[in-house]
Amino acid sequence: MDVALGLLAFWPALALGSFVNVVAARVPLRRSVVRPRSACMSCGSELAWYDNVPVLSYFLLRGRCRSCGTGISLLYPAVELATAGLVAACFVVFGLSGKAVLAAFFCAVLVAITATDITHRIVPNRIVLPAAAVVLVAHTALSPSPEWALGALGAAGFLLVAAIAYPAGMGMGDVKLALLLGAMLGRLVGVGLMLGMFAALVPSVVLFARHGAAARKMGIPFAPFLAFGAVVALFVGKPLLDAYFSTF
Repeated sequence: MDVALGLLAFWPALALGSFVNVVAARVPLRRSVVRPRSACMSCGSELAWYDNVPVLSYFLLRGRCRSCGTGISLLYPAVELATAGLVAACFVVFGLSGKAVLAAFFCAVLVAITATDITHRIVPNRIVLPAAAVVLVAHTALSPSPEWALGALGAAGFLLVAAIAYPAGMGMGDVKLALLLGAMLGRLVGVGLMLGMFAALVPSVVLFARHGAAARKMGIPFAPFLAFGAVVALFVGKPLLDAYFSTF
């Protein structure tokens, strides 16, 4: 594992995380991710360069807009740190390779989708569908195999059945997200889906414990859990799958 390469990738990946924030904030609103310049979502004041330094500016401003004093969500630095950490991990695990670049792109997209599902409760088609196409084409070019297409179709089909059976708990956005997961993970997508579903059980149990039967009507964003499962499967899915099969 190349830790030095990961550390080198971490710092520019913070800037990538800042762009991921722009994508997550603007795409659901159908706004351009290029123009205008970054501005406060409350007062509209454009941000100076020194107020737009990833992570650092948030803490120097104490989480508030310099112009109007409105609080800035902790999600912004969290997205930047998550993006940078995952991109660095891709280069640590996969080295300086096409697989590392593809995995880094995949992780950045997952962070953006997680942020949009948390804030807007949607998985935007304008993010997930182009990303799925890019990952499928790139992965097939890097490692020619029908595995990536079959993984995409199999994962999407599995969640489509779940969405038809239980539409209140599963949306079509999650089905489209499964396309992306399968294109990247191939045969390991089952590991990612199962881990995501198990992770989603935790808040579900908490809601049932607090609200009883009324919890059935309380939706939770599912994409972040699928993203979590996918990241785990990306990095350690094969050892987990081998360990699972070795128990039988």
